[in-house]
Amino acid sequence: MSKLFASLRSTVKDLLTRKGRSFLTVLGIVIGVSGVIIIISLGAGAQTLVLGQITKLGTNIIGVLPGKSNDNGPPAAVFGVQVKTLVESDLEAIKDKKKVPNVVEIASFVRGNVTITSGKESVDTSFTATDSSYPRVQNVEMDHGSFFSDEEGRASANVIVLGYDVALALFPNGGDMGSIVKIKSPNNDIGSIPFRVIGVQKKLGTVAFQNQDDQVFIPFSIGQRQLLGINYIQFVRMKVDDSQNIKIAMEDVRRVLREEHRITNSENDDFSVRDLVDAIKVLTSITDALRMFLGLMASISLIVGGIGIMNIMLVTVSERTREIGLRKSIGATRKQIRNQFLFEAILLTFTGGIIGILFGILLSYLITIGVRFAGYDWAFIISPTAVVLATLVSIITGIVFGLYPALKAAKLDPIVALRYE
Repeated sequence: MSKLFASLRSTVKDLLTRKGRSFLTVLGIVIGVSGVIIIISLGAGAQTLVLGQITKLGTNIIGVLPGKSNDNGPPAAVFGVQVKTLVESDLEAIKDKKKVPNVVEIASFVRGNVTITSGKESVDTSFTATDSSYPRVQNVEMDHGSFFSDEEGRASANVIVLGYDVALALFPNGGDMGSIVKIKSPNNDIGSIPFRVIGVQKKLGTVAFQNQDDQVFIPFSIGQRQLLGINYIQFVRMKVDDSQNIKIAMEDVRRVLREEHRITNSENDDFSVRDLVDAIKVLTSITDALRMFLGLMASISLIVGGIGIMNIMLVTVSERTREIGLRKSIGATRKQIRNQFLFEAILLTFTGGIIGILFGILLSYLITIGVRFAGYDWAFIISPTAVVLATLVSIITGIVFGLYPALKAAKLDPIVALRYE
């Protein structure tokens, strides 16, 4: 044990005599290890963000989109392709409790971009035309006022619910309730349509990658026919009574839509029925694969750092050839010479690994603060496995890339080494 401590003291002393070179060598490992820690941390944070955005909608939600898709890909409607196969009669059929008993709430949707004005204030935003059941499907709460009722929806009343940010932009001094705002329709033949403000949605932030506070809500029929001038539904969301009944409800919805569309072969489906549980599984597998790929890419920098260590150690062996010859001439064994240079490489990489871990954790934390400040629900995650792995990899890097220079030093002939200039 005393010999080991003596070797370590000698190693540290030799490294301190070459501070500049030792610093640059350690720096390569610091960059590599901190890169691995940061990328794994950011990958985990991004995964929690993505999954969190999805689960905010609720795990007992079923979505129906027009257009066929396979199990692993999105329907065409996701890419902005207009598919008109989902209509109001389909919605009424799904609402039949005898046919789809496990669906407790259902809401249809169309969306578009509009300009809303109130006096001198004007806001470019998006509108969501939906049914009165929207708050119950999406678990939405009101900041003040109320969402439009079933009667207002059926009567196509000119009422509007503002998102939190839109309300602040249009009415910076308050007084939004009962005020009249005008929506300029994308259909230029109609012009501006007046709406009475009946409520403001509670501040929600970003959900499913959409700012829920930067939008307005109006009855479905007005948005569909007057603003967009269409006769089809862009998508439907429905809430199931129990998450255990999701698969049953999905099959019921598929069966009903096939009956409505006179489809006898499922291969000819012109719609897609999806649930959030499947979406979460797909996203989890994608983000896991992405995290692994990024981690492997970051590990390449450790290899680069290891090659740098080997080069430095080879130069060190060359510079200390006479010293090696002198030590061997007074009785130092090959093992002692090998261990000295191997200890130097391991100590350099271990030191770089520890500093890299601390620096990676610090930088990951600062990035998390920045992302949270931008309004995203980003989790600060440092995997203990990643820390242990980074430490082991740094040590192994020192052993692997330090072994060749150490063996080269140990094999030097003492007589030739003493004559080396």
